[in-house]
Amino acid sequence: MTNDVIYECVVSTVNEQGQANVAPLGVRYAPEGRVVLMPFKPSATLNNILATRHAALNIVTDTRVFAGCVTGRKTWAMQAMDQAPGLRLACAQRHLELQLEELSDDPQRPVLRFITLREETHSPFNGFNRAQAAVVEGAVLVSRLHMLPPEKVDSEMAYLQIAIGKTASAAEHEAWGWLQDAVAQHRLKQGAALSRT
Repeated sequence: MTNDVIYECVVSTVNEQGQANVAPLGVRYAPEGRVVLMPFKPSATLNNILATRHAALNIVTDTRVFAGCVTGRKTWAMQAMDQAPGLRLACAQRHLELQLEELSDDPQRPVLRFITLREETHSPFNGFNRAQAAVVEGAVLVSRLHMLPPEKVDSEMAYLQIAIGKTASAAEHEAWGWLQDAVAQHRLKQGAALSRT
């Protein structure tokens, strides 16, 4: 049975030419070292996994990766994996090297089940502060700007700003700035689109 708890991680994959793609993704852990991913169609993550049958699951506390990926900043320092083809994030506290075991297709979100070939911890995990959690939540909001009413985005960003103001380091302030810019740019595009109609 799969654990229904979803953990926010970062999945890195490579295409057949070896070019990396980095994307935040909710994952579920299953018994015996298995991992379940459900990437949306279409996505580079899904395409790369289907092409290579491998992925890296990266556990990171540098939330700039989450914010960067949803604001167009997808170039991060990478390192080769040991037992699977592909690349992992250099900043990962921990990573798992995954091999696709089973695929259940779906029109929107296929279910991919992986076995873990290798798992390695690179640095200690000291816990999240509230600002890091706020950045992750803000990144989820930004990834859904096209689906959410502006009032909901504004109220949730205002609430998350409290944690940023109280506990953010320079890294979280930088990530939060990227997210705020993304919201502002989205509003500008919406305004420009409305003015053309």
